[in-house]
Amino acid sequence: MARDRFHALLLFGLAACFLFLGLPGCGYRLGYVKPEAYARYRTLYIPTFKNETQEPRSAVLVTNAVIQQFQRDGTYRVGNAENADAILEVSIVRLERRQARSTRFNTLRTSELEFTLVADYRFRDLRTNEILDQGLVEGETSRFLDANFQLSERQALPLAAEKLAENLVSRLSEGW
Repeated sequence: MARDRFHALLLFGLAACFLFLGLPGCGYRLGYVKPEAYARYRTLYIPTFKNETQEPRSAVLVTNAVIQQFQRDGTYRVGNAENADAILEVSIVRLERRQARSTRFNTLRTSELEFTLVADYRFRDLRTNEILDQGLVEGETSRFLDANFQLSERQALPLAAEKLAENLVSRLSEGW
Protein backbone atom coordinates (compact mmCIF):
# COMPACT_ATOMS: atom_id res chain seq x y z
CA MET A 1 0.00 0.00 0.00
CA ALA A 2 2.79 2.43 0.88
CA ARG A 3 4.64 1.29 -2.21
CA ASP A 4 1.64 2.11 -4.43
CA ARG A 5 1.36 5.56 -2.89
CA PHE A 6 5.09 6.13 -3.50
CA HIS A 7 4.75 5.08 -7.16
CA ALA A 8 1.72 7.35 -7.62
CA LEU A 9 3.58 10.35 -6.15
CA LEU A 10 6.63 9.57 -8.27
CA LEU A 11 4.51 9.34 -11.42
CA PHE A 12 2.75 12.60 -10.54
CA GLY A 13 6.12 14.32 -9.94
CA LEU A 14 7.47 13.12 -13.29
CA ALA A 15 4.35 14.29 -15.10
CA ALA A 16 4.59 17.71 -13.43
CA CYS A 17 8.28 18.03 -14.40
CA PHE A 18 7.51 17.04 -17.98
CA LEU A 19 4.70 19.58 -18.17
CA PHE A 20 6.85 22.29 -16.58
CA LEU A 21 9.77 21.65 -18.93
CA GLY A 22 7.55 21.20 -21.98
CA LEU A 23 5.69 24.53 -21.69
CA PRO A 24 8.49 26.75 -23.07
CA GLY A 25 8.62 24.64 -26.24
CA CYS A 26 4.93 25.30 -26.88
CA GLY A 27 5.33 29.05 -26.80
CA TYR A 28 4.20 29.45 -23.19
CA ARG A 29 6.40 31.32 -20.76
CA LEU A 30 6.32 31.59 -17.01
CA GLY A 31 6.88 35.01 -15.49
CA TYR A 32 6.46 38.48 -16.91
CA VAL A 33 5.42 38.88 -20.51
CA LYS A 34 6.03 42.33 -21.96
CA PRO A 35 4.80 43.47 -25.34
CA GLU A 36 7.20 42.27 -28.02
CA ALA A 37 8.25 45.83 -28.91
CA TYR A 38 9.41 46.45 -25.31
CA ALA A 39 11.14 43.11 -24.70
CA ARG A 40 14.65 44.57 -24.60
CA TYR A 41 13.82 47.30 -22.07
CA ARG A 42 14.48 46.25 -18.50
CA THR A 43 15.07 49.46 -16.53
CA LEU A 44 13.03 52.67 -16.63
CA TYR A 45 13.94 56.15 -15.53
CA ILE A 46 10.92 58.01 -14.18
CA PRO A 47 11.60 61.70 -13.45
CA THR A 48 9.14 63.71 -11.38
CA PHE A 49 6.03 64.37 -13.44
CA LYS A 50 5.11 67.84 -14.66
CA ASN A 51 2.01 69.37 -13.14
CA GLU A 52 -0.09 71.46 -15.51
CA THR A 53 -3.05 71.63 -13.12
CA GLN A 54 -3.79 74.00 -10.27
CA GLU A 55 -3.60 71.18 -7.71
CA PRO A 56 -0.49 71.68 -5.53
CA ARG A 57 1.86 68.75 -4.84
CA SER A 58 -0.02 66.40 -7.15
CA ALA A 59 3.02 65.74 -9.38
CA VAL A 60 5.02 64.07 -6.60
CA LEU A 61 2.00 62.12 -5.41
CA VAL A 62 1.27 60.70 -8.86
CA THR A 63 4.96 60.02 -9.58
CA ASN A 64 5.28 58.00 -6.38
CA ALA A 65 2.11 56.05 -7.17
CA VAL A 66 3.44 55.11 -10.62
CA ILE A 67 6.86 54.08 -9.26
CA GLN A 68 5.24 51.94 -6.57
CA GLN A 69 2.98 50.30 -9.16
CA PHE A 70 5.99 49.46 -11.37
CA GLN A 71 7.72 47.96 -8.34
CA ARG A 72 4.64 45.87 -7.49
CA ASP A 73 4.23 44.76 -11.09
CA GLY A 74 7.89 43.78 -11.48
CA THR A 75 7.96 43.90 -15.28
CA TYR A 76 10.43 46.79 -15.31
CA ARG A 77 12.95 47.95 -12.75
CA VAL A 78 13.00 51.62 -11.85
CA GLY A 79 16.45 53.19 -11.96
CA ASN A 80 18.31 56.41 -12.55
CA ALA A 81 19.09 58.03 -15.89
CA GLU A 82 22.58 56.51 -16.10
CA ASN A 83 21.55 52.85 -15.96
CA ALA A 84 18.09 52.99 -17.57
CA ASP A 85 17.10 51.73 -21.01
CA ALA A 86 14.01 53.92 -21.39
CA ILE A 87 12.41 56.99 -19.87
CA LEU A 88 8.80 57.63 -18.94
CA GLU A 89 7.89 61.32 -19.15
CA VAL A 90 4.46 62.28 -17.84
CA SER A 91 2.55 65.54 -17.57
CA ILE A 92 -0.57 65.77 -15.43
CA VAL A 93 -2.87 67.74 -17.69
CA ARG A 94 -6.26 67.70 -16.00
CA LEU A 95 -8.02 67.10 -12.71
CA GLU A 96 -11.77 67.03 -13.19
CA ARG A 97 -14.45 67.07 -10.52
CA ARG A 98 -18.02 66.10 -11.42
CA GLN A 99 -21.10 65.79 -9.31
CA ALA A 100 -22.10 62.13 -9.13
CA ARG A 101 -24.90 62.48 -6.61
CA SER A 102 -26.73 65.33 -4.96
CA THR A 103 -28.43 65.50 -1.59
CA ARG A 104 -31.98 64.31 -1.43
CA PHE A 105 -33.81 67.63 -1.19
CA ASN A 106 -31.26 69.99 -2.74
CA THR A 107 -29.94 69.12 -6.18
CA LEU A 108 -27.38 71.92 -6.04
CA ARG A 109 -25.64 70.45 -3.00
CA THR A 110 -23.24 67.63 -3.82
CA SER A 111 -23.04 64.50 -1.72
CA GLU A 112 -20.72 62.48 -3.98
CA LEU A 113 -18.03 63.67 -6.39
CA GLU A 114 -16.23 61.84 -9.18
CA PHE A 115 -12.56 62.73 -9.57
CA THR A 116 -10.75 62.09 -12.84
CA LEU A 117 -7.00 62.58 -13.13
CA VAL A 118 -5.70 62.76 -16.73
CA ALA A 119 -2.04 62.50 -17.70
CA ASP A 120 -0.17 62.70 -20.98
CA TYR A 121 2.72 60.22 -21.15
CA ARG A 122 5.63 59.58 -23.47
CA PHE A 123 7.67 56.36 -23.27
CA ARG A 124 10.93 56.63 -25.18
CA ASP A 125 14.25 54.89 -25.69
CA LEU A 126 17.11 56.69 -23.94
CA ARG A 127 19.75 55.58 -26.44
CA THR A 128 18.01 56.43 -29.72
CA ASN A 129 15.47 58.99 -28.43
CA GLU A 130 12.78 57.07 -30.36
CA ILE A 131 9.27 57.44 -28.96
CA LEU A 132 8.00 53.94 -28.23
CA ASP A 133 4.52 54.84 -26.99
CA GLN A 134 2.58 57.95 -26.07
CA GLY A 135 -0.94 58.90 -25.21
CA LEU A 136 -3.38 59.88 -22.51
CA VAL A 137 -4.12 57.81 -19.44
CA GLU A 138 -6.59 58.52 -16.67
CA GLY A 139 -7.55 57.40 -13.21
CA GLU A 140 -11.00 57.79 -11.70
CA THR A 141 -12.47 57.52 -8.25
CA SER A 142 -15.60 58.71 -6.51
CA ARG A 143 -15.84 60.09 -3.02
CA PHE A 144 -18.70 60.89 -0.67
CA LEU A 145 -18.24 64.36 0.73
CA ASP A 146 -18.20 65.01 4.41
CA ALA A 147 -18.46 68.37 6.15
CA ASN A 148 -14.85 69.22 5.26
CA PHE A 149 -14.88 69.47 1.47
CA GLN A 150 -11.11 70.03 1.15
CA LEU A 151 -10.34 66.97 3.24
CA SER A 152 -12.59 64.85 1.03
CA GLU A 153 -10.76 66.07 -2.05
CA ARG A 154 -7.37 65.45 -0.45
CA GLN A 155 -8.39 61.87 0.32
CA ALA A 156 -9.68 61.26 -3.21
CA LEU A 157 -6.56 62.43 -5.03
CA PRO A 158 -4.31 59.50 -3.93
CA LEU A 159 -7.02 57.03 -4.98
CA ALA A 160 -7.27 58.58 -8.43
CA ALA A 161 -3.45 58.58 -8.64
CA GLU A 162 -3.38 54.83 -7.85
CA LYS A 163 -5.94 54.11 -10.58
CA LEU A 164 -3.95 56.21 -13.05
CA ALA A 165 -0.79 54.31 -12.07
CA GLU A 166 -2.51 50.94 -12.57
CA ASN A 167 -3.75 51.97 -16.02
CA LEU A 168 -0.37 53.36 -17.10
CA VAL A 169 1.65 50.39 -15.87
CA SER A 170 -0.71 47.86 -17.43
CA ARG A 171 -0.50 49.74 -20.73
CA LEU A 172 3.30 49.59 -20.74
CA SER A 173 3.80 46.15 -19.22
CA GLU A 174 0.92 44.27 -20.84
CA GLY A 175 0.30 46.35 -23.95
CA TRP A 176 -3.27 47.43 -23.09
